[in-house]
Amino acid sequence: MFKLSKERPEDWWDVEALYDLCFAPGRTALSSYRLRDDTPPIAELSRVARDESGILGGAIRFWPVRVGRHRCLLLGPIAVHPTAQGEGLGGALMRDSLAAARAHGWQRVLLVGDAPYYLRFGFQQISDVEMPPPTNPERVLGLALQPGAWDRISGKVIQDT
Repeated sequence: MFKLSKERPEDWWDVEALYDLCFAPGRTALSSYRLRDDTPPIAELSRVARDESGILGGAIRFWPVRVGRHRCLLLGPIAVHPTAQGEGLGGALMRDSLAAARAHGWQRVLLVGDAPYYLRFGFQQISDVEMPPPTNPERVLGLALQPGAWDRISGKVIQDT
C-alpha cells in the first residue's frame, strides 16, 4: 500500500535516484529539461508515493512554462519503481496531481510522452505547440483542465521565469 503526499525538499535525492533508475542515461540532456533549468518544480503539485516502510515507489513533478503569453504546466517526469509497476500507482499519481492542479487554478497541462498511456487521462495531441528541438511533435500532448483552455493557443514553449 502506497501513500501519496506532496514532495518535500528531503525527497529530492530519492526522486532523482528513481528517475535515474527508470529513464535512460542522459535523461537531463533531453530538450524538455532545458525548460526546467534553474527553475524548481511546483511544490504544491509535485507528488511522491511511499510504502509503509517509507520506500519511494513513484514520483511526479510539474514545472511552470509558457506558450506565448499563456501559462501552462509541464508535466514530467513521472516514474514508478519497476517493482511497483502495473499496480496503478502511476495512474494514482496522475489523478491526484491533476486534481491538485485544477484546484490551484491551472488551466492547461503539457507533456511529451506516449499517447496510448496519457490518452486515458484526457490528454490529446496538440499540433500548434512547439517544444524545443529535437522533440517529436507527435509526442506533444495537452490536457485542458478548464473547458477550452487549449483553444487558439499556439507557439513555442518557453520557461516561465
